[in-house]
Amino acid sequence: MSYHSQNKSLEDVHESVQIKKGKFKKILSFFGPAYLISVGYMDPGNWATDLAGGSQFGYTLIWVLLMSNIMALLLQSLCTRLGIVRGKDLAQCNRETYPKGMNYVLYILAEIAIAACDLAEILGMAIGLNLLFGIDLIYGVLISFLDTFLLLYLQRLGMRKMELFIVSLVALIGLCFLTEMFFAKPDFGEIAKGFIPSIPNSAALYISIGIIGATVMPHNLYLHSALVQTRQIKRDDNSIKKALKYNFWDSAIALNLAFLVNAAILILAASVFHKNGYHEVAELSDAYHLLGTTLGTDLAPKLFAVALILAGQSSTITGTLAGQIVMEGYLHLRINPILRRILTRLLAVVPAVVVILVFGEKEVGSLLIFSQVILSMQLAFAVIPLIHFVSDKGKMGNFTINTTTKFFAWTIAFIISFLNAQLVYEEFGKWMALKQSYSLNILLVGLEIGLLVLLLLTFFIPIFLKKKKEQDKEIHEPFESFTLEEISKQHFERIVVALDFSKTDKKVINYATQLATPQSKLILVHVVESASVKYTGEKTNDAEAKSDLKRLEQYAEILRPLFHETKIELGYNNRVETIAKICQDHHADLIIVGSHGHRGFMDFIFGETINKLRHRVNIPVFIAK
Repeated sequence: MSYHSQNKSLEDVHESVQIKKGKFKKILSFFGPAYLISVGYMDPGNWATDLAGGSQFGYTLIWVLLMSNIMALLLQSLCTRLGIVRGKDLAQCNRETYPKGMNYVLYILAEIAIAACDLAEILGMAIGLNLLFGIDLIYGVLISFLDTFLLLYLQRLGMRKMELFIVSLVALIGLCFLTEMFFAKPDFGEIAKGFIPSIPNSAALYISIGIIGATVMPHNLYLHSALVQTRQIKRDDNSIKKALKYNFWDSAIALNLAFLVNAAILILAASVFHKNGYHEVAELSDAYHLLGTTLGTDLAPKLFAVALILAGQSSTITGTLAGQIVMEGYLHLRINPILRRILTRLLAVVPAVVVILVFGEKEVGSLLIFSQVILSMQLAFAVIPLIHFVSDKGKMGNFTINTTTKFFAWTIAFIISFLNAQLVYEEFGKWMALKQSYSLNILLVGLEIGLLVLLLLTFFIPIFLKKKKEQDKEIHEPFESFTLEEISKQHFERIVVALDFSKTDKKVINYATQLATPQSKLILVHVVESASVKYTGEKTNDAEAKSDLKRLEQYAEILRPLFHETKIELGYNNRVETIAKICQDHHADLIIVGSHGHRGFMDFIFGETINKLRHRVNIPVFIAK
């Protein structure tokens, strides 16, 4: 068993939740991650399959929902095991196991799956806004872009508050459907019969495949293996064992709540639509309008739309987190969270806007189905590596899954892979028959063959490619040894000292004298920003420039007896550009600047230098506060 603390998943919230003392408080400390996962099991993409199953076959397919929920529980428990024991998420483990080129392909597939999931959530939210407030779908999609910064705000509040927000949304969704059940008055005897496995015909088989394919989300597997690492636990076997147990309870409760929501959608469709002869209800908008007419109350469709909006909003938060995980795990690339959020949302918003503008709102339902097919294509590429990793005795130690668990896990992986392959094959067949294009047919067949080859490689590479522990890839560059004698001889020879003639100058010069040696060369810099300089943007000889030059010379006279050489440089207008150029011209190996302590809006007013300067120079920047 190996644990790499330097390779942190979701570093900004890694081990940010402390485990409280007392048995009940300790258990509650572990509860939370699975609720973020559960929203992916009740997102708008699931609703269409639940509605179709209930309206066509009544309560018959409830057992499919239960079976898919059991599958999901096993797979999510394997994710928590991987994250807790290995201290790495699924994307990080993939990166250290598979060849570089294949990892890029797996990363692209994961990003496509996240974009597809986000697409379903955007469309669901837009449809909900359209049904509830009459907002055009195109504007609803654009409004959904405004929640880009919600996740950033929630992350600033802390992991527990984010989890509480998601739990609140899940509770509201559940309350909406509980009220719907009160209006629908379902037949509980028929519901009980629905738990007896049966497939009436081929159409029921197809919907069953859709239900299973829409239930287990690939991004949830990446996400859960990272979220469990937000808890601070000891690394001894007993503590890990307890963490696994408590996280299993967390998953069991949260996923069963998701099952109840999905079951409520199917039961609602069965008791309202199937019972009244509406057997072809699969569109969310059709369900909304029919609820009002069949139940005789305006509250039922409104609750349906509210739940749809809440489901879309909660799911989009978890999708963004998953995007951060796969990017950092596969590529070891950390980018600005705002940029990451915008990129994820744009990948979903742009296709939605294009389809609505080009083909009209009538094609939104087809786009929603397309997003589920994309998710189905990617799922096996997350499930198969996961099972390999938790079966690895060398990495998991005493926490390797047993033979029975392996049997059921691989059985589930085979079922999911087969059913999703069947779903992809069916949908591709429809597109080929509809378009009647030779080029499209060749493209789709090539894509199917390529996915099959990649799937086989995903399965066999961990078996045949035995890597030694010392070959594990780390997040940083390889360790380079050094001696104390080597580093003790490293001194700063040319130091740029940026002065702004404020109270911080004294501290800046003080630090300069401590970091320099008598052999060092100091370059004292000040940037003139007088009105004439701002106007012309060029060198000037106005009164302020003359005064600044004189003051620089005064500083230099004080410092010259201490150092080999002390020079002065007067710059003009742009602080960052000027200081960076002076550093380059003098081949400086250190720059010292003063900090004024303002940030945010004050930076906008007074200007912000240090952060921009750090990205313009390739030498250390010492900030004197």
